[in-house]
Amino acid sequence: MQAGCYPPPCWGALCVLAAGLTMASQGPAACPDPCRCDASGSAVDCSRARLAAVPERLPQNLTRLNLSHNAIKTLAPEQFGALTRLEDLDLSDNVLAYVDADVFFGLRNLLALRLARNRLKVLPVGTFAELSRLRLLDVSGNEILGFLDFTFRNLADLRVLKALRNDVVFVSRWAFVGLSDLRQLHLDTRNLTSVPTEAFAYLGGLLALHLHRLDSAAMPNYAFLGLGRLKELVVSDWPRLETMSANSLVGLNLTSLAIRSCNLSEIPYPAFHHLVYLVRLDLSYNPIDCIQRNQLMELLRLEEFHLVGGRLRRIEMAAFKGLARLGLLNVSGNVLCTLEEGVFHSPNGLRRLRLDGNPLACDCRLLWLARRRLTLDFGESPPTCGSPGRWDFLKMAEMLTCQSPRIGPRQANVARVDQGHAAVLHCNAEGRPSPSVTWLNPKRTALTDIGRVRALANGTLEVRYAQPQDAGTYRCVASNAAGSDTWPVELRVRALASNKPFHLKSWLAASPPSTVGSREPPFDVKTLLIAASIGFLSFFSSVSVCFLAMLFWSKGKGQIKHTANIAYVPRTAASSNNGGTGNYVETSKFTMKLM
Repeated sequence: MQAGCYPPPCWGALCVLAAGLTMASQGPAACPDPCRCDASGSAVDCSRARLAAVPERLPQNLTRLNLSHNAIKTLAPEQFGALTRLEDLDLSDNVLAYVDADVFFGLRNLLALRLARNRLKVLPVGTFAELSRLRLLDVSGNEILGFLDFTFRNLADLRVLKALRNDVVFVSRWAFVGLSDLRQLHLDTRNLTSVPTEAFAYLGGLLALHLHRLDSAAMPNYAFLGLGRLKELVVSDWPRLETMSANSLVGLNLTSLAIRSCNLSEIPYPAFHHLVYLVRLDLSYNPIDCIQRNQLMELLRLEEFHLVGGRLRRIEMAAFKGLARLGLLNVSGNVLCTLEEGVFHSPNGLRRLRLDGNPLACDCRLLWLARRRLTLDFGESPPTCGSPGRWDFLKMAEMLTCQSPRIGPRQANVARVDQGHAAVLHCNAEGRPSPSVTWLNPKRTALTDIGRVRALANGTLEVRYAQPQDAGTYRCVASNAAGSDTWPVELRVRALASNKPFHLKSWLAASPPSTVGSREPPFDVKTLLIAASIGFLSFFSSVSVCFLAMLFWSKGKGQIKHTANIAYVPRTAASSNNGGTGNYVETSKFTMKLM
């Protein structure tokens, strides 16, 4: 056997021994003492380890590093440059106030970066230049004041950007340039007063947009123009948002829309009409008090409607007309007294209903719910009546009765009032449920609470400053779910004597001669006509003279001379010349200036 040669079994043993020594030597150095490592050494968890800096000894084959909930203040340049295989880095819940542009240099394989809940005020341009494969970036809970131009331009593969709970004052026009593949954007802009529409124009691939705490009182027209692929829009915590322009959502084909915790007092129906693909609509925590009839019929694909924690008092009949796919209605935590079957387009299609937290009046209007108690899902808290307690359908079904309205006590069917005075007609109605009272004028048109002739909320008809044309038969109609009752009353208005009808023929008739003590005027109609003619001619003559004077003055304007030469013969010369024989008379001249 030649020197330096060993049989194959010896080589195998030496290789195994060398590998074991290598692993044994690297084991303690691969996992820092305050951290926890998995068996393979590819995941290191240093969260809540009271670290003030990033550990120095970390395994180079590391793919996941959790440094959250520590006291790390600064990061050195190229801090993670040796961790070329790192895919997930969590630096949340530290005290980072600033990151250099080259901190993440070398992390070409990083897929997720979490910097949430630190003290960052700005993200320098170029900070993410090396993170070309990054898919998730979370900078929520910092003190970021704004996003500069081209901050994210190298993140072509970024899918999710979370920037909630910051102090954003501005979003530059080109801040989102380069995010052509972004799918979700969660943005908190509590110090902005308008939607950054120009910045959103570069997010053509966006599917979900969440906007929180914008300081704006209205949603402007074309606020999201260019986001044609957007499917989910969430607008929340805009305390000043009171209105939405009719074209504010133009260009969107949403399937989910949520406008929560704002200040909408009514549903912005014009802004929703074109959203024919909408499946879910959430308007919770807005002071909306009514859902009007026939206003949502364009939302043919709507399956869920949420309006929780509002001031909803009434859902009108046919409010959900056209919504044949509506399967979930959540109106819990409002002030509804009933929910009638006629509000739905297809009541049998309803599968889930949330009515808890409403002071419901348990009468025959809710009988349809009792009959569907086995097919409807009321959730963990079933509906309750106005008094506390759970709703036992088996017992309540027999109690859900109604009583037709009855108007009484009735007043006389004829009411008289002098012209210029007020007439008040009372209409008191009883029934179960409490009937609604409507007044009809003589033309059978329902009166409102606006105008001189108006119907008050307590069922009273008020006619202020009554006039002869207000006379006629008015009808009080009381109605509820069980029927209606009508009471007609005739209003008669006594006209004043001085307001007799005017007849031209009788006025033109000649008046008889006046007598002593008569109240007739001391002149007849002819005298009046002659006096009026003379006055008219005098007025016309005065106007004509003024017109002619102005005409001559305007024609002579510019030709008036301001000096005049006057020649005259002195008296002495004239007298002496009378005794002479000659014909020559000496004259004198002087010039006069016209003022």
